Amino acid sequence: MTQREGIDRRGFLSIGAGAALLGTSARAQESSGKHEFKLKYAPHAGMFRELAGGGGGVDEIRYCADRGFRAFEDNGLARRSVQEQEAIGKALADRGMTMGVFVGNSNGFGNSGFASGDDATREQFVADLKSSVEIAGRVGAKWCTILVGEVHSRLEPDFQTANVIEALKRGAEVCEASGLVMVLEPLNWWRDHPRMFLWKIPQAYLVCKAVASPSCKILFDIYHQQISEGNLIPNMDHAWDEIGYFQIGDNPGRNEPGTGEINYRNVFRHIHAKGFEGVMGMEHGNSRPGAEGEEAVIAAYVAADDF
Repeated sequence: MTQREGIDRRGFLSIGAGAALLGTSARAQESSGKHEFKLKYAPHAGMFRELAGGGGGVDEIRYCADRGFRAFEDNGLARRSVQEQEAIGKALADRGMTMGVFVGNSNGFGNSGFASGDDATREQFVADLKSSVEIAGRVGAKWCTILVGEVHSRLEPDFQTANVIEALKRGAEVCEASGLVMVLEPLNWWRDHPRMFLWKIPQAYLVCKAVASPSCKILFDIYHQQISEGNLIPNMDHAWDEIGYFQIGDNPGRNEPGTGEINYRNVFRHIHAKGFEGVMGMEHGNSRPGAEGEEAVIAAYVAADDF
């Protein structure tokens, strides 16, 4: 249904036991050298499955570290067992890698309850965040992606905004003690997610200012915003103090940099020049299949990071 779900389906194979959990493949050992990236790009589960030996699991994290990546993200982390989560956290810690986002709430799609002020939606949201705080502790995560559902067709937009802000304030109260940060992701209407309440950066900026919590920031997904509004660098500058996380994908196609219209070298240069030290999630597909396509993704980041 969504690109996010497609990425999840390409994610980790079983991380339950045996070689898939503990081994390092011969193929990974024979791979190319380590690149010194200027920004903290984060591959996702399944992106380098072939190059990491096909076993999935922590082998893929180790492979990413060996190629120079300093972070990793996993949208489907909340669906994994406690054992899997703990194994991921240990693998990241052993390699000095940062855990990126995971999806922090279960009621972000097909639901207008945030916008309508529905009590059950708010209760579920708070429960999800309490669980997310526990998950974050297992993997050393600082950020979780929050989706605030769809617009409500029978309520004035300003009332909807106020309802969303109130729900997020309750969520922030859950997160603040642990330091977990909700990053709100605006999603484009025109290609992937029509009717989502949050779809532009100025709107997300207004909401974060109103929530007024260090645990509520913006996830600036460059792919979505190229479609929704463009004007990428100026909008980054305007919203900079509320941006907590970036995600990447070229347009059209939502694949690696260099496969679409976005000048990622200039965008990355600008983000780096502003002193961003957080995570740049690689939330996109590979434009070509197999190990060759995986190497092409790494080459694309080496090229876009050359500024």
